Amino acid sequence: MEDEIIAPESAPGQTPLARPNLLTVLCILTFINGLLTFISSIFVGAFFDQFVSIATEFAEKFKLPGLEMITEGRPLFFYVNAVLYGISVAGAFLMWSLKKNGFHVYAIAQILLILSPMYFFQLPGPSIFDIILSGTFVLLYSTNLKIMK
Repeated sequence: MEDEIIAPESAPGQTPLARPNLLTVLCILTFINGLLTFISSIFVGAFFDQFVSIATEFAEKFKLPGLEMITEGRPLFFYVNAVLYGISVAGAFLMWSLKKNGFHVYAIAQILLILSPMYFFQLPGPSIFDIILSGTFVLLYSTNLKIMK
């Protein structure tokens, strides 16, 4: 069974390039996650003191380990993450339009998103979960590079 093809915009007189379903699904997932995280990071950075008090109370009430690390951070971490997620979404938008440079923009943003907690929280290494999730998306996006211009 063949993939259903969705044709993005193309120049007049050219055969439209086809966007595979996998690329469409990956971009939509990236748009959802990236935009929600972008918005939440802006709000957490802007209302950091209120976030810390609510998160501390929440962590104590439900015995959540690790949340104290985030509450000991700085608002700058959330603003940097917002920018990096914005860049990530921009890269996905370029890939949606079948632009190969979108992959590079997206991949660089993902690498920086993996490394930023190490810088802001002085962690000895990156999160394995983040590496696996980001790596999987980058790998799946890379399978579509051959159709991007």
